[in-house]
Amino acid sequence: MGKILNVGIVGCGGMGGGHAIAIASGTGNAVWNADSADSAAFKGSRNTDISKKLALAGVYDIDPARQKWAAERGFKNYESYEAMLADDNVDIILIATPNHLHKDEAIAAMRAGKHVLCEKPVTPTSAELEEILKVSAETGKVFYPRQNRRWDEDFLIIREIYENNLVGKTFNIESRVHGSRGIPGDWRGKKEYGGGMMLDWGVHLLDRLLYMIPEKIKKVFCSLTHVTNTEVDDGFKMHLTFESGLTAVVEVGTCHFIKLPLWYIAGNHGTAVIYDWSCDGKMVRLKSWEDKDAVPILAGAGLTKTMAPRGDNSVEELPLPSVDFDHNELYSNLADVINEGAKQIVTGEEALRVLKLMEAAFESDRTGTVVNFE
Repeated sequence: MGKILNVGIVGCGGMGGGHAIAIASGTGNAVWNADSADSAAFKGSRNTDISKKLALAGVYDIDPARQKWAAERGFKNYESYEAMLADDNVDIILIATPNHLHKDEAIAAMRAGKHVLCEKPVTPTSAELEEILKVSAETGKVFYPRQNRRWDEDFLIIREIYENNLVGKTFNIESRVHGSRGIPGDWRGKKEYGGGMMLDWGVHLLDRLLYMIPEKIKKVFCSLTHVTNTEVDDGFKMHLTFESGLTAVVEVGTCHFIKLPLWYIAGNHGTAVIYDWSCDGKMVRLKSWEDKDAVPILAGAGLTKTMAPRGDNSVEELPLPSVDFDHNELYSNLADVINEGAKQIVTGEEALRVLKLMEAAFESDRTGTVVNFE
């Protein structure tokens, strides 16, 4: 086993404070609203003890209130980011500041001899990430994008369905998150800070799709919404067409008072749905295309046989598959990459592809046209 790596966190707001709790406790568990309870158990199969791999060196934040919060929990406060970088005890810099600061902070960290774990989106633009990756290659320091929602149980269930053809060959996937509170009243609503829901939530949903589907994307069409915010998008709907013909709908909304399902996956032998983060849902799988019991039903002002429901003789309802996963695998993998040269699960190149896809989405919205991507 390699050495325990010490992590310095720059930015100790909700996300940074959560990381501080997670690493200091060794559990990986944290409430992101760090002003409420200090920890909460993840819903997951396994949560490995990360205390044998990572330790908290300290935090730095420009807000005195966050410095006080950290001190009250016994966390070391650095007087400046430069002081953190100058500390030879720090092995990894975890960046949890607003998006527009990530590039300069990451480059400074690597040039100071530190590895970097960076909150998403790692940068607001692909050009900035290309600069970071160049410095990573020059210095030999690890740059690790924190795309943690690859470990969400709902996604892992959908990936299990997709990869094992549990509803047949998939022809369409819908992935969405809906809320009703608009954009949080902080820097996420400001363009200059890299705000907007495409960069906040879209980066997660797109990363998971590209991670799951090993295909090139042929076409992108996207419409941004500005219901509650005119400066940046408060939501969007994106349509993707992959090279095989598989299509995907990706949607984020912050002005929805009735939520649509998180996931809806359709295959040529069935359909699956996940309604919410509690992973309530089901699969309905085809037994036979033959259904001699189909009779017309009244649909509005007319009859339809095409849309008549199937009977038990031709379909069966099944529970969603269970999945086994380690909710702390990202933290563990980061340490193993540094100490043992393990394969990096989330790579900078993958993050770069997601950023370029989001840029294609912005271009599609600007022009009102379908954009060819890869």
